[in-house]
Amino acid sequence: MTMARPSSIARSANAATHVREDLENAIACGALVPGSRLDETSLAKRFGVSRTPVREALQQLAAAGLVEMRPRRGAVVAMATPQRLYEMFEVMAEIEAMCVRLAARRITPEGLARLQDAQAECAARRDDPDAYYNANEQFHQAIYALSGNAFLAGEAHALQKRLRPYRRLQLRVRFRVSTSFSEHEAILAAMTTGEGERAAMAMRDHVRVQGERFSDLIASLESLNAA
Repeated sequence: MTMARPSSIARSANAATHVREDLENAIACGALVPGSRLDETSLAKRFGVSRTPVREALQQLAAAGLVEMRPRRGAVVAMATPQRLYEMFEVMAEIEAMCVRLAARRITPEGLARLQDAQAECAARRDDPDAYYNANEQFHQAIYALSGNAFLAGEAHALQKRLRPYRRLQLRVRFRVSTSFSEHEAILAAMTTGEGERAAMAMRDHVRVQGERFSDLIASLESLNAA
């Protein structure tokens, strides 16, 4: 059996990531509406890749709940109404609040250093919302791991994937990146002093999307869809 070369595997993985992120954004902004069929052959031609990375990207999106794999229809965009988005962000806020509460109680000096490094990376990416999003994701994932609860961390990862395109999109709202960074600072300060409840409250406010923030997110979705 002929083994794929590492460089070929890396190229395939990079292509799948590119396709997935492009489709995530298209779903988030409404360019791909719920029920839209995602044909592997057409997508491969559009992105200039083989069907393999397209198939991998669709499987990742299906695992995140953004795409449904239906018999005889293949992959289609899943339904995500504003009400469902609000509910998912509400649950995400509670899950991450639980993660940070446990992490504040259990964090080690090494874990704290890891979190500080993640925040430093966020600081270095504040001029680019998409780059900041990637650093922000690492900050949150570090907290999941530091909770010391593998089951909880798994649930947080799963919902984070489901909300990935929407969390990325909200960072494009004016001033949201700088506000997000300041909220990270408050979370980190509470964790440094072991104040689990204060850290949980700060995280809940950081993740929950309500009021003006939710209106801004929906407006962003609508404006991108109309463009």
